[in-house]
Amino acid sequence: MSTTTSNARERVVIIGGGFAGLNMIKYLDKKKFDIVLVDRNNFHSFPPLFYQIASGGLDPGNISFPFRRELRRRKDGLGATFHMGDVHTIDTLYKEVHTQFESIEYDKLIIAAGTTNNFFGNPDLIKTVFTLKSAAEATRCRNEVIDRLERASLCTDDPERRRRLLSFVVVGGGPTGVEVAGAIGEMKRYIIKREYPGINPEDVQIALLEGTNRLLGGMSQESSENALKALKELMVDVHLGKLMNSYEDNVVTLNDGTKLYSEMVIWTAGVTGEKFMFSGIDYTQGRGNRFEVDEQNRVKGLDDVFAVGDIALMQTKDYPRGHPQMAQVAIQQARLLAKQLNQGTFDKKFDYVDKGSMATVGRNLAVVDLKHVHMKGWLAWMAWMFIHLISLLGMRNKLTVLINWTWSYFTYSTSLRILLHSTKYPLRKRWGEM
Repeated sequence: MSTTTSNARERVVIIGGGFAGLNMIKYLDKKKFDIVLVDRNNFHSFPPLFYQIASGGLDPGNISFPFRRELRRRKDGLGATFHMGDVHTIDTLYKEVHTQFESIEYDKLIIAAGTTNNFFGNPDLIKTVFTLKSAAEATRCRNEVIDRLERASLCTDDPERRRRLLSFVVVGGGPTGVEVAGAIGEMKRYIIKREYPGINPEDVQIALLEGTNRLLGGMSQESSENALKALKELMVDVHLGKLMNSYEDNVVTLNDGTKLYSEMVIWTAGVTGEKFMFSGIDYTQGRGNRFEVDEQNRVKGLDDVFAVGDIALMQTKDYPRGHPQMAQVAIQQARLLAKQLNQGTFDKKFDYVDKGSMATVGRNLAVVDLKHVHMKGWLAWMAWMFIHLISLLGMRNKLTVLINWTWSYFTYSTSLRILLHSTKYPLRKRWGEM
């Protein structure tokens, strides 16, 4: 099945509905372009809060927003359309993208597909570790954590088995790793003694592994030290300068030979760009599976193809290894590219404005780095909550998250720690799968 354009407007196909993709749609001129968004999911999610799904603090629906609600066409028929599908091949000769369902023609192609998990040459890890790159992965992680708490509460006659069930290792000391380790640490410190009286909190073992000599490598030294101190307050065992060599039979082996027993490893150690196949041209994605682009986000070596956000590799004097793979970079690149496509000229180079970075460890524990200001503790935590709250799509989501956070803060409890396993039957495959 092929989907083609039927009007005089140029067709812009956007792969990926993350921060970059949605900002492209928001700022592109609907009178000039016929816009098609393609994504494997039919909703936008807010990745910075995936760790809260994993720890039972929020529900997936709290931080997700249906594309079709956002892309409804106006009365004049202008707007954008959504096509669900996983783009696997880009045909630059016939200007088509191919999903498992259809082929879609384009005049201009915007690749905003973001990143996926990077296992650093050990792809088999995907079969044994838990990851947090999607709402579905975060939900799977939440179910596993809660399932282990429930089973551990029944091990009254086998304390060793209880400790094994409650052994957690988080790999990666970036913002996601620090946040998810802190969230489990909060459960250990505040929740278990209230809701699981049969479990001794000391039986919960949480280890955080970071290959470099400090946490939050993209933030200031002060933020790294504050985060380390906060994690220790939450009884998280932090291992700096330690890499995971292997994970077999529930044993994590580190590069110095140390062995840690863990029945649940949560991987947040790195990202790599989504991989695409190309036809019509011999093209290979660059370092980290990112697309090498010029300072107007045009993909080098491909005509009428652009890349924005995490999957774009723009090497400049200030960023010789490319810009940080953060939401603000994606948003700023998308807005500039949309403006230049509207004007039909590419006379301005992208200049990233760093608005700062932040991470939270737990209640009243956060770090914020602004241009000339560093904050920590309660004030930083309030700033973190405010920024994340206003960044969510939809007023309903904003209100729901605010209510959940407020309730949890004052009661140390949440109604979202429910265990929902998917049913096995009826057996079926998704449409388009072989």
